[in-house]
Amino acid sequence: MTDQSVSPAELKGAGEWLAVHGLTDVQPTPLLATRLAVRQRARLAAAVLLAAFIIAVALVYTFARPHGPAADGSGSYRHWSLLVLTAVVAGLVLAQSLLDRRVRQVDRRVGATLPRRAAHPVRPGWRTVLGRARAAFAVATFAGAMLLAIGALTVLDSTARYAALVLLIGLCGAAVVTVVQLRHVLTHPVVAEDEASLTTDVVMRVEDAREVTTPSLVWCLPVASVLDTVPGWWVFAWCLFVALSAVSLALITVWTGLAARRRGTPLAPR
Repeated sequence: MTDQSVSPAELKGAGEWLAVHGLTDVQPTPLLATRLAVRQRARLAAAVLLAAFIIAVALVYTFARPHGPAADGSGSYRHWSLLVLTAVVAGLVLAQSLLDRRVRQVDRRVGATLPRRAAHPVRPGWRTVLGRARAAFAVATFAGAMLLAIGALTVLDSTARYAALVLLIGLCGAAVVTVVQLRHVLTHPVVAEDEASLTTDVVMRVEDAREVTTPSLVWCLPVASVLDTVPGWWVFAWCLFVALSAVSLALITVWTGLAARRRGTPLAPR
């Protein structure tokens, strides 16, 4: 990796990233700038991907939603639409895997240019990168959303049950994508040559893990499917679920930030 391959804007962005994370004593390098730039592009592409997925869920639900007599509960579900949605989920997982692969390829490419490689004494695991609180939050969020979606299946109206199935498939897709992204965060190679770059490597992993476990897709999916079909108690329960999970996420973010400040380490969850 040469200096000419990194733009001044990317190098400046690396300096700003270091300042934001309290690493003012670390100099921005072309290697760091390249790693941050590819992650920024991957995150933007992932955000577009998730937006496209929500639109696809809404389109599948809208075009295949039972109408006429079927809407009163006497019709059958359009099974083909659920198969199409399952294919869309598979496409989402594949596309996210390709994005993660692109990040790994860039990391390997810049790592190959280092005159020497440094490694962590112990490879950072999920407790170091994600932290127990965020791991519990992620599991609880998916479990709560799945229970509410299953609860919507108990409604007698066939349209509501169809919408609940769409939501369930979408939630399963979100869960698989999260697992794929977390696996990438935990297993992608360490790219460092000294203590400073080892620190930035850990901070990048922590930041990536936080991004992955923010349940934006889970919170948004009902808007694309069930909200206009389920009874009021379900809508109230979902709003309460989103509010509680948002407050929990904010508290975890503040708590981990304070804990990291006490330890004198940036973005260090436990």
